[in-house]
Amino acid sequence: MSAVDLYSSMFRLRHNGTVDAEEFTMRPDLDGWTAVTMRAETTADLKSAANWMRHPDGDEVMCVLSGAMRIYYRTGGPEDTDGELRVRVGAGEAFVVPSDAWHRVELEAPTEMLVVLRAEGTLIEQRPGH
Repeated sequence: MSAVDLYSSMFRLRHNGTVDAEEFTMRPDLDGWTAVTMRAETTADLKSAANWMRHPDGDEVMCVLSGAMRIYYRTGGPEDTDGELRVRVGAGEAFVVPSDAWHRVELEAPTEMLVVLRAEGTLIEQRPGH
């Protein structure tokens, strides 16, 4: 294996203990654990910025390498468009989003992050007006 560009690739941590590098894509049919590094100038640069997400098959670890972000939880139903601020995560910090929690992210500054999750079964809901 040769060196891999962290910002265009992702690592798939397979059930059999092997790790494969693949082109970055986030799909709800990815089995096993996925580790992906992302870089974004603004929230709009994140592909999932306007969406609420929920990962029923496992927790998600969000590690901020540089910059800062806010993580929101939706405490009500789909009518809860903004959610409740749960935590601010700065450079060198991480936060675990528990399995099955509806959540979304907003960046406070240009941010680089490492995310580790089980994408399989991910549910996505578009935020009204976004």
